[in-house]
Amino acid sequence: MLAYLAGVALFALGICLSVALHEAGHMVTAKAFGMKVRRYFIGFGPTIFSFRRGETEYGVKWIPLGGFCDIAGMTALDEVTPDEAPRAMWRFKTWKRTVVMSAGSITHFMLGFIVLYLMSVTMGLPNLEPTQPVVGETSCAREATTQDALKAPCPANALRPAEVAGLKAGDKVLSVNGKPTPTWQDMIDAIQPAGGPTPIQVQRGGQTLTITVNVPRVKRMLSDGSVREVGMIGASPVVQPAMLHYSAVGGVGATLSFTGNMFVETGQRIVQFPQRIPAVVNAIFGGERDPNTPVSVVGASRIGGEAVERGLWQLFFLLLASLNFFIGVFNLLPLLPMDGGHIAVVWYERVRDWIRKLRGKAAGGPVDYTKLSAVTMVLVLIGGAVTLLTVTADIVNPIRL
Repeated sequence: MLAYLAGVALFALGICLSVALHEAGHMVTAKAFGMKVRRYFIGFGPTIFSFRRGETEYGVKWIPLGGFCDIAGMTALDEVTPDEAPRAMWRFKTWKRTVVMSAGSITHFMLGFIVLYLMSVTMGLPNLEPTQPVVGETSCAREATTQDALKAPCPANALRPAEVAGLKAGDKVLSVNGKPTPTWQDMIDAIQPAGGPTPIQVQRGGQTLTITVNVPRVKRMLSDGSVREVGMIGASPVVQPAMLHYSAVGGVGATLSFTGNMFVETGQRIVQFPQRIPAVVNAIFGGERDPNTPVSVVGASRIGGEAVERGLWQLFFLLLASLNFFIGVFNLLPLLPMDGGHIAVVWYERVRDWIRKLRGKAAGGPVDYTKLSAVTMVLVLIGGAVTLLTVTADIVNPIRL
């Protein structure tokens, strides 16, 4: 239990640190461009302590959930003092404001990359390569319509089609019935519809051989729980390592590749996000919790705690990296009040003024954010409702390892 609580606290601390560094990204870039940063605080609520260095007040507040960076004049509606007016953020060039507003998300991406890189050179990264069609060992082809039957050893009189035909450990299967098999799953997909004498082309050493296997049809429980009659030859693949370790140099390329895969998954999760909310509501009222439903900071921290309790540090750090990528991408969506929404407004102004210039008109003024307040409030309410739902689900019906 102590390990679990320590894991929950450690993961929550990691999230808080990530969000605090997100705000630090805004602060550092704003200062670099000459904008005035009034305050940079970690946490919310009453102030524990603060100090002033230069023109910026730094401090820590009691509620350790993220933080904030107060940049003077982020919009033209923000009040600024006469000495702040020339350095108001909205007066700066579009690209500079874009850099400052995207710096938080970029910080999340950097943190995620650093976590994955350190994993690659220490505990390793998950092996995402599909299982190669290389025979590890031959076995039997028999009926198995239950989980217990699947685990049972081969009976003495069971058929051994692969072994009888001459298939050996180390053979790489190139094709089945003329159909190429670049992965082990491709080989299974080609064998299951087959029956009777079936040509299988393999690479053995430097030779390419064609072996004819008499494929029997047997009833098997498949991965989806259904039972069907399929072709089976009795062979299993070479077991590939679950984690791949890299050198300091090799880890850079491996991390970039793995990061790309995580970005793709993050994009897919964001697209699927709205349609998974009903499943969260269902889980709150007693339904089975779908492991693919969104989780809050509470849920993520609980999973992190379970990972630490079971010694699954790889999962702990993968979850932390994944969450950073998700927050970074989600924050760039062109919706107010997120940074992506502000970036969209800034570039709307730029494009609008460019079109006005082509038409011989003067540049328009800054966007009136009061006209967007209704839309912003709706999005804030929706975000608050989703947060409340996910937190509630993570308390009453959490996702467990």
